[in-house]
Amino acid sequence: MLNKEQIARRIARELQDGYYVNLGIGIPTLVANFIPEGISVMLQSENGLLGMGPFPIEGEESADLINAGKQTVTTLPGSAIFDSATSFGMIRAGKVDLTVLGAMEVADNGDIANWKIPGKLIKGMGGAMDLVAAAKNIIVAMQHTDKKGNSKLLAQCSLPLTGLQCVKKVVTALGYFEITPEGFHCVERAPGVSVEEIKSKTAGRLVIADDCPEMDV
Repeated sequence: MLNKEQIARRIARELQDGYYVNLGIGIPTLVANFIPEGISVMLQSENGLLGMGPFPIEGEESADLINAGKQTVTTLPGSAIFDSATSFGMIRAGKVDLTVLGAMEVADNGDIANWKIPGKLIKGMGGAMDLVAAAKNIIVAMQHTDKKGNSKLLAQCSLPLTGLQCVKKVVTALGYFEITPEGFHCVERAPGVSVEEIKSKTAGRLVIADDCPEMDV
């Protein structure tokens, strides 16, 4: 199965030259470390930073430079720092080409639940609802199953929704999936993961070929 870094590396291959990209908390932040050579993208953090670089080398961190997940980051030439209101103005105006988010559940029609588990205390919903409403393209980075082994790729989300029919692609520890009218289309499977395992661990509608290729990671 893919580890977190491999999930992020696969998602980084979806970036295109000139993209403005928002990276959510968790696995998505790792995408900043795997930007393909030869393309230029601007990474945006909703706390007010445009032009993020990879994570800093140990010992060179600056407490003044953090992403939305409070991790220390670096900046690239041409970066800009601004207030949260300006940052969300950029998001709500549709200036973000791609958002990479984590999720607790994704439905086979593209619904996403990623902000609240009933009964658990949370600090707030963050910027996820703005991002899923305004971003042109949404990719989810997540584990395929929960700690009990239950599928997180479902026919219908059971948790409070963040957005409706907005997710385009999902990368999990088991593979790379596109959301289609027929459900989750497995385009690539993780090295060593069988088609049968993906079928057994996906609760939503699934389209997968018997000869589905292994992912190059």
